[in-house]
Amino acid sequence: MLSYHLQGALSDLRDLIKITQTDMEDIKMAKHDPQFERLALKDEKIKSFEAKKAMIDHEISSLMSANPDKDLPELLNEEQHSALGELRTELNNLREANKHYAKLVLSVSNLYNTFLERLVPTEMQGYNKVASKDASILQVRV
Repeated sequence: MLSYHLQGALSDLRDLIKITQTDMEDIKMAKHDPQFERLALKDEKIKSFEAKKAMIDHEISSLMSANPDKDLPELLNEEQHSALGELRTELNNLREANKHYAKLVLSVSNLYNTFLERLVPTEMQGYNKVASKDASILQVRV
């Protein structure tokens, strides 16, 4: 059963990495709507991974409880050891992909905020940003 959950978790991680890579390509091409459309799929994959990880933890805990005199490496077969190594690698790959994606999102956000600031100048009043009184672009002429 542990091997089954490990394979499922690996599949979810690989799917999340692919979705994140697709999001990065879309953000570079200024295709923002498809990213928002994939949010539900991402959430589903994350929940699925978390559930499978909980099952992996439960299975390992059960193995350790049933065999308290043995270390974990002795309880797992070669396939399970390999799958745990792949899981660690894929988690690192997802972390790196998310780091790169976050940098892209931050850059785009800063760009839009700069454009907005130029269109509608703001000034600080205490801790609040408010539209400047000199925001002449918002004046309506009849």
